[in-house]
Amino acid sequence: MIFYLIMMLVILQRLTEVVIAKRNERWMRSQGAYEVGASHYPYMVTMHISFFLFLMIEVVTNNNGVSPLFPLFFILFLAVQALRIWCIRSLGNFWNTKILILPDTQVVRKGPYAYMRHPNYAVVCLEILLLPLMFQAYFTAFCFTLLNITMLSVRIPIEEQALRDATNYNHVFQKKISES
Repeated sequence: MIFYLIMMLVILQRLTEVVIAKRNERWMRSQGAYEVGASHYPYMVTMHISFFLFLMIEVVTNNNGVSPLFPLFFILFLAVQALRIWCIRSLGNFWNTKILILPDTQVVRKGPYAYMRHPNYAVVCLEILLLPLMFQAYFTAFCFTLLNITMLSVRIPIEEQALRDATNYNHVFQKKISES
């Protein structure tokens, strides 16, 4: 029962994020933004949908129940969700599931982005690990962690190159490195 409740809430959260992303995309494009990395985006969407399907299938067919470490994993999962919301709120209209670049814009350096380059990707990595572990879906946790790492190894370099080419990204991060 707890599995279905958590899954419904997470899926509802994802659908809400799609609405936010679409709204932000319309605004960014109206300001002159363009998309990079569009060729890998359908694969990323497919991976995320497949993650939920595989998770549901594994949990239902294995019938292992909740993990003995469920309370710990759940608390960590809630913390990750709080970080997700912080990421979305910090980026405001710039948050999106696509890589949209608004030329000559100042890179957002507030919230979790003041401490790391890609906190939203860290959120996704942790979620892909924690959600299956809560319900002992080890196959899903392992496979989709590897798939996500593969996806990010394509996505992050494309995003960073586009940001370097069109924004103050290099300046901000060069300054951050020299302050350390």
